[in-house]
Amino acid sequence: MPQFFLNKRLIILLISIIILVSLIGFSLQEKENISRPEQIIKDVVGFGHSLISRPAQGIAGFFENMQDVKNTYTENQKLKARLEGLAKLEKEISDLKKDNEELRDVLKKTDNLRDYRAIQATVLTRDPERWDEKIIVNKGEMSGVKPDMAVITGKGLIGKVISTSEMTATIELLSSENTKNRVSAEIQGKEKEGIFGLISGYDREKKLLLLKDIPVDKKIEAGQNVVTSGLGGVFPKLLDVGKVKEVEMDRYGLTQIAYIEPSADFYDFEHVIIIERLTGKNQGEGKVEE
Repeated sequence: MPQFFLNKRLIILLISIIILVSLIGFSLQEKENISRPEQIIKDVVGFGHSLISRPAQGIAGFFENMQDVKNTYTENQKLKARLEGLAKLEKEISDLKKDNEELRDVLKKTDNLRDYRAIQATVLTRDPERWDEKIIVNKGEMSGVKPDMAVITGKGLIGKVISTSEMTATIELLSSENTKNRVSAEIQGKEKEGIFGLISGYDREKKLLLLKDIPVDKKIEAGQNVVTSGLGGVFPKLLDVGKVKEVEMDRYGLTQIAYIEPSADFYDFEHVIIIERLTGKNQGEGKVEE
């Protein structure tokens, strides 16, 4: 009995499929005048087709849009990586240009050091909290560096050596607040007699060096060059310090104070030259040590 009903259902299903296919084929035939049942069948078939096709198209479009979004995200990531690489490359190029210019200035300066031995060095460390006071360089006693030697960049004097080890040296900058960090200097002018004073102190607000102990009878004008005098016995003569910016009397009215605009940049540099003053004993040893 169950087998009979199963076969019956299968026969009914097959007959229904045949009828449906016949109706669809019949509805697709081109006729000028179609009957009312044919119109109903066409409408039902069209509605069923639209009912199925629209969601299918929507789903297909959704997945296409998702793929487009994914492709756009991937391309965006690649472009972002390239931009980051270009930014890094630009920074490296800028740093290399700066380094190259600084080394060129150093080489030009060493060419003019006829009476000194120039020891070329590179900055190793610089304390952020004491940026304007001290630096440590990669040359020390093994390279002939000693305390009180002058230190310059390609632009001018920046300080002096205060201590050394075998491989390093500590340099105190002229911009330090240590008032004992003094340098004998000369203001160049038209007068036959030099105008001498001591560089002692730094005005952080004005970013100017203080040249003190200048006699009151000396006439000083803005723009005059300031160089090392060589009278201290350690620093060589004529190392560039800067130019006179302004002049005023000290608080007691006994001497003048000249504010000097430094030629060197105390803030941004990586390469320095340590200067050993040559005397009669070592004058034939003048050279640039790399």
